[in-house]
Amino acid sequence: MKNPSNSLLFAILFAIPVSSMAADTSHGKSLQQENCMACHDDSVYTRNDRRVTSMEGLTKQVKRCELTLGLQWFDEDVNAVAGYLNESFYKF
Repeated sequence: MKNPSNSLLFAILFAIPVSSMAADTSHGKSLQQENCMACHDDSVYTRNDRRVTSMEGLTKQVKRCELTLGLQWFDEDVNAVAGYLNESFYKF
C-alpha cells in the first residue's frame, strides 16, 4: 500500500523546480528589459552572425555585459537573464 504522505512529498518536490524556473525566466526578462536594452535592442539576439553559439557562451556573454555595466548581479540574476534569452531567442 502506498504511503499518502510520501506521494504528497514527491509531488511537491517535483513541482518546486518548475515554478521556480518560471519565476527565473520572468525575472530574467525584467532584468534584460531594464538593463540590456540601454545598449542594444533585441535584434542582436536574432542576427545571422551571432557570436553566441551555446548556453555556456550565452551565460558568459551575459556576465560580460553585467560587468561592463557595473550591475553587480548575483549568479542567479545572470542565469535568469541567460535562461530568458535562451528561451526567447537562442533555443539551445
